Amino acid sequence: MDPGSLALILRATCSVNQQERKAAEESFSQSECTPQHLLRLLQIIMSSDYDLTIRHLASIHFKNFVAKNWSSCRSGVFQKISENDKDIVREKILGFILQVHPLLRAQLAEGLKTIIHADYPEKWSWPLYWIRGCLQLPDHQLCGALNVLKILSRKYEVRCHEERMPLNLLIDKTFPRLLTILEKLTQVVNPTIEVGDMIKLICKIFWSSTYLEFPKHLFDPNIFNAWMILFLNILERPVPLDGQPTDPESRKSWEWWKVKKWTIMILNRLYTRFGDTKLRKPRNTVFFQMFQKNYAGKILECYLSLLNTVRVGEYLPDRVVNLILQYLISSIENNEMYLLLQPHLGIVLLEIIYPLMCFNDDDAKLWNEDPYEYVRRGYDDIEDLYSPRIAAMNFLRELAKLHGNGNVQKLIQFIVEIFRRYDEASIETKPYRQKDGALLVIGVLSDKLKQTECYKSELELMLVRNVFPEFKSHIGHLRAKAAWVAGQYAHFNFSDQNNFHQAFHCVILGLRDSQLPVRVDSVLALRSFIEACKDLSAIRPILPQLLDEIFKLMNDIENEDLVLTLEAIVVKFGEEMAPYSIGLCHNLAASFWRLLDTSEADGPGALAAIGCLRAISTILESISMLPHVFVQIEPILLPILRKMLTKEGKDVFEEVLEIVSLLTSFSPTISLELWSLWPMMVEALGDWAIDFFGNILVPLDNYISRSTSHFLTCRDPDYQQSLWNILSSIMLNRNIQDGLIESAPKLIEVVFQNCKGQVDQWVEPYLKITIERLCWTRKSYLKCLLIQVIANALYYDASLTLRVLQRLEVVTYVFSLWFQMLQQLKSNGVHSNFRRKHDKKICCLGLTSLLSLPADWLSEETFDLVFKAIIELLVAYKDQVTEFQGEHYDADVDDDDDDDDDMDGLQTDEVENNESEQEMAEIFQSDKENVDLDDDYSDDEVSQSPIDPVDPFILFMETIQGIQASNVSRINRLIHTLDSQSLLLITGIAQHADQRRLEMEKEKLKKATTR
Repeated sequence: MDPGSLALILRATCSVNQQERKAAEESFSQSECTPQHLLRLLQIIMSSDYDLTIRHLASIHFKNFVAKNWSSCRSGVFQKISENDKDIVREKILGFILQVHPLLRAQLAEGLKTIIHADYPEKWSWPLYWIRGCLQLPDHQLCGALNVLKILSRKYEVRCHEERMPLNLLIDKTFPRLLTILEKLTQVVNPTIEVGDMIKLICKIFWSSTYLEFPKHLFDPNIFNAWMILFLNILERPVPLDGQPTDPESRKSWEWWKVKKWTIMILNRLYTRFGDTKLRKPRNTVFFQMFQKNYAGKILECYLSLLNTVRVGEYLPDRVVNLILQYLISSIENNEMYLLLQPHLGIVLLEIIYPLMCFNDDDAKLWNEDPYEYVRRGYDDIEDLYSPRIAAMNFLRELAKLHGNGNVQKLIQFIVEIFRRYDEASIETKPYRQKDGALLVIGVLSDKLKQTECYKSELELMLVRNVFPEFKSHIGHLRAKAAWVAGQYAHFNFSDQNNFHQAFHCVILGLRDSQLPVRVDSVLALRSFIEACKDLSAIRPILPQLLDEIFKLMNDIENEDLVLTLEAIVVKFGEEMAPYSIGLCHNLAASFWRLLDTSEADGPGALAAIGCLRAISTILESISMLPHVFVQIEPILLPILRKMLTKEGKDVFEEVLEIVSLLTSFSPTISLELWSLWPMMVEALGDWAIDFFGNILVPLDNYISRSTSHFLTCRDPDYQQSLWNILSSIMLNRNIQDGLIESAPKLIEVVFQNCKGQVDQWVEPYLKITIERLCWTRKSYLKCLLIQVIANALYYDASLTLRVLQRLEVVTYVFSLWFQMLQQLKSNGVHSNFRRKHDKKICCLGLTSLLSLPADWLSEETFDLVFKAIIELLVAYKDQVTEFQGEHYDADVDDDDDDDDDMDGLQTDEVENNESEQEMAEIFQSDKENVDLDDDYSDDEVSQSPIDPVDPFILFMETIQGIQASNVSRINRLIHTLDSQSLLLITGIAQHADQRRLEMEKEKLKKATTR
């Protein structure tokens, strides 16, 4: 196909005739598979024989085709771009970018970006040399070269040091010339928009090249100074008046304002790197001092000058104001910079910060024309980057926190004067917008005012006089602000509780306000009042109405904070929410579906959808003692679970798994409908959800432990086979890191403990993959878990397990490693492995089961080693249990953390031989021994398992007594080989076993009498 024919097809794809358009689209798709398709598109783009519309269409298709097919290298897949075509494109595209219309250049540049990211510099190093030559070209061609340089530098913007070599070469070769170009451009007397575009491109190149790592080239003080002079010059020069748009949206996107924005971003970044004392690096001390002395203050002066335009009512884009205020916030944190800022604070606070906090024309337009957008902007985290008001609020908070005394006093005096003028003015002349700003200041300063004695005593009166009356204002934005401020002070200790209840009542009334922003601010304030309220009696009668209003609002607007209010109510009322739980879950599920259909992936609706799922989890937790309610809630939630346990639910997978965990934990029985989720979770785990294995562990554990019979008997699907398939594929995959598979041995443990005597056929397969993984595992915690699989297998059936180990010829390897790990100590003498109580108990049960085997199964030497290992484990286990029960130690840390805490607890080698038998026995009776406070505790220490009723001391003593009854000579021989210290330990264990037996019998009797 020739370029002319392809151009005709392109034109037809825009036809208003649907049949003609569809035929053209099919023809174009077929042409993509023909050789030199990309070259024909380039010919159309560069030819003046075709009108700009067709050339623009060709450039868009060029960009998309390159993006989709340039890097495609899958074997067996037809390659739409041959290597020869790629060579020609690389040869031509750089020159074409210099020549084409800016509209076409933008599309070609996007295609070039794909090519550079794929090929530069390994397959295509020419762009750097081409750029060096082109930087000498006239201005009308220079812009294209700068675009290419921007693409190159952007590729390495966030690359680590090792990957930045091509960028360092690029900087060394091009920055001297770039500096000259920038100097020339800043001296143009009446600069055109094209000049502004080139300055912006150079700023972007500088930004990308210095973003993650400051290049060596710029550490030269002379070179750095030359750049800084130009950046400061750009800041100081007013933007050209000619050509500046009058439309607000176009104006803030105007090229010259973008130049200001990028220059400020660069200077802010430099200050963060070289002016922020918290981020100061020793190797940059000299440069830091030079920057602080020569530039930080000058930047501040330029910024204050720019802010002065806002003060006198001239235009400055919101983003620029926000960035400047971010710099001022950083200056507050630096004592030297604060001294420079301090003389200007009066003007900054009263004539810049305060006016930015007042309700303005833009607010009024949004409030009246699009209240939904008004609310979205008010609670959108992205606004932190763009909103001058948010930046002003942050400035005020930081100033109050670090330098509050005199500054806050001046501002409060100013605010009091605003309140006075407002009160004295007639309704027609009241400064409503100024009052709104004053209320915002009071709310922002709430933490400071509540903590400062001179203000604390006056706060309640101020709220009653100046805030609460605005709940009834005829001005909507003041009603909203009153609700917001009240929420900021909900936790204030009111001397007259009637004032608290008055504000609470007004906030509740605001839920039914006619204007949406008022209702939203009221719901969010309600959350603070619910949390602060100590007497819920007044709320209980109206709780259904409150919930109804919240859900009405959730149907109106997508806002995560609304869901947080709902969660606060659920948490506060706990089990009292049971009568409402079904309705709440139904409404939350409906909201979730609505948000799912209408929300963008990363928008406020998506966050609100996640919030709905979290709120559902909170409700389920609050009614965990009411299992019968779960039966009614389950059908409401199952459709969500089925849909979101697929890849489509990746963004909410953790929240969905939490709901499945709660349903499988607290439902009276696990229904067949809930069982239907098992295959979905397992499929996800094997496909893409390995990072969520720890979350998937909980429901799978629940299925096996709470519905063991179904797990063992069901054959369609075969859950035992399903579990084996996924665990074996994960454990034998060398590409999966040790940390990601820790849940696999935990699940094998669940099977062995819950299905004792019923899964003999799985003992050997599971032991085989466990030992295979053990052979190449490096992470110590995973090694412990794998050894514990063997311990669990021994407790499941010691003779079967030992036969399997013998058949696999790994008996010596397994027990040598196990005993070695038991003895392994850290530098401070603390045991390195099996650090949780659970770990020690499993090892005790497994080794004790080994002792119970007939005498001919274990040699005398092995028997002695196992016996002594159990003694040491029981001592350590007792220490940990005593500490956990006596001091309620609860550490939430990783199992494999290697912090070296000191251990002063019981060590067998600390017991002197001359200690009496009674003294040794008392060791086991003491509740005050110092023990290892390391990270042996974790969340799964408190989970239930079938071994919970099994006491390792009682099992050990019963096993020893059984051996003594059947083979007294073996026990006698062992006793004669033990030293006095070991004998004393055995006596203590025996006494503790007797004590535990009595305690367990008392507990059993107590439970029987309370039924």
